[in-house]
Amino acid sequence: MRPFDAHGDFHPFAEGGELRRLAVRGGAATISAAALSLAVQVVSTVVLARMLTPADFGVVAMVTTFALLLMSVGASGCTEAIIQPDKMDRFLASNLFWINFAVGVILAAGFAASGSLLARFYKNHLVTDIAIVLSPGILMASVNVVQIGLLKRGMRFAGASANDLISRIANTVLTIVLAARGWGYWALVLGLVAQCLSVAIGAWWLCRWIPSMPRRGVGTRGALKFAAHIYSTYNANYFTRNFDNFLVGWRFNAAALGYYKKAYDLFALSATQLTAPLSHVALSALSRVKNDPARFRRQLVGSLEMVSLVGMAMGANLTLVGREVVQLILGPKWVESGRIFELFGPGIGVMLLYSTVWWIHVSIGRPERWFRWTLIEAVVTGLMFVVALPWGPVGIAVAWSVSFWVLLIPAFWYAGRPIDFGVSQLVTAAWRYALASLVAGTLSAIVLRHSAFSGTPGSTLHTLDEIVVSSAVFLALYLGAVILLHWGISPLRRLKSLLRELAPMSRTEVLQVATREG
Repeated sequence: MRPFDAHGDFHPFAEGGELRRLAVRGGAATISAAALSLAVQVVSTVVLARMLTPADFGVVAMVTTFALLLMSVGASGCTEAIIQPDKMDRFLASNLFWINFAVGVILAAGFAASGSLLARFYKNHLVTDIAIVLSPGILMASVNVVQIGLLKRGMRFAGASANDLISRIANTVLTIVLAARGWGYWALVLGLVAQCLSVAIGAWWLCRWIPSMPRRGVGTRGALKFAAHIYSTYNANYFTRNFDNFLVGWRFNAAALGYYKKAYDLFALSATQLTAPLSHVALSALSRVKNDPARFRRQLVGSLEMVSLVGMAMGANLTLVGREVVQLILGPKWVESGRIFELFGPGIGVMLLYSTVWWIHVSIGRPERWFRWTLIEAVVTGLMFVVALPWGPVGIAVAWSVSFWVLLIPAFWYAGRPIDFGVSQLVTAAWRYALASLVAGTLSAIVLRHSAFSGTPGSTLHTLDEIVVSSAVFLALYLGAVILLHWGISPLRRLKSLLRELAPMSRTEVLQVATREG
């Protein structure tokens, strides 16, 4: 993609029906890439869980808790600052590039120097060298921010998603090869560095643009202010999402953190694979209709309903079979992770809904409101973690699930005030699916309590049979409850229609798009 024309202006956006088509096709690309990425991640998890120890994962998590925050500088903020405004030119993009690069150099050097401090804090000398080796990844992450932002502003989600997928594959292949050769936790560290390098190379190859020298008077201050609000919010949100790792690693040890982190990663995987790939697609689409409140609300309600339909089913089903899923994926030595994951299950559906709140704040250009809400979220969730800490990782998992239920309604009430999006619209979109999942989950547990499954208890065959049968029973009951509560199959028709729109384009459609885009 060549993002700017001869005058330095960004190519114009599509509007109306063309915008919706590009958004839907972009959603198709991101979902397809996310599905493949999920498959790669599952393979990586299955293999590495049997090759490495919980302590290996735990000691790397001690460092990545901080490193990943620094790697996100720019990516969380500048990307949205490039996508959201009505106008963008190459001079502003160039200024943002050089600012990100300078910040990346400073943070990479500072993080490498702080390794010994982290080692003393965690009382684990291995942390020092890991921090030094991971620090180049911070610099690599800073040099691709603007290119990726321009790709997403141009609705080139297929390329961006493919780049993410290839980097995930590079990480997985290198990590497995090194782990097989006995590199232990270093396999995880070097795999992450390889992923950062792959993303940077792919971004520059996909976005054929070279930044010019910095100049004044191109709107840099306004863009940085917008980006700062987003990144400040990301920081607060990151603190909330990682304070649990911090507490477990500090209070217990690397092995305990390894068990907990694997359970949490599987819990968070549902959000990252369903809503996260669609986030920038939704942001691009909603940002274009932000001046049409009625249309904005219709699109938002439709999105929330589909997220509820899938998310509530996923959460209830994984509450039923979560322990067996973890045992099947990770192996018998991860039983403790299965026990923890089972307690995350009740929060999965509401977590997916909650993760869409930021679409509202950012698309209407009010990131400062999102930041204020995220501070409230951080305080509430952090206090829940501290209270639950005496019960160990199990208590933290319960606190996570409870926090999403407690914060959901207030979060949407606050986010929706500027656009007159009331809590009643959220409840209307979601309550039937929540009730259907509760009823179906309860009935499934009763029906399956005394069921006999094939294979010897504890064997792979027995575990797989239990997962398949339990999921089939739950799905049948869930769909029946959804149809009954809606007095028909209208939600399923809408889901079918959406899936049909997400289908790959025919050759004729591709040629038509190419003709329109010149």
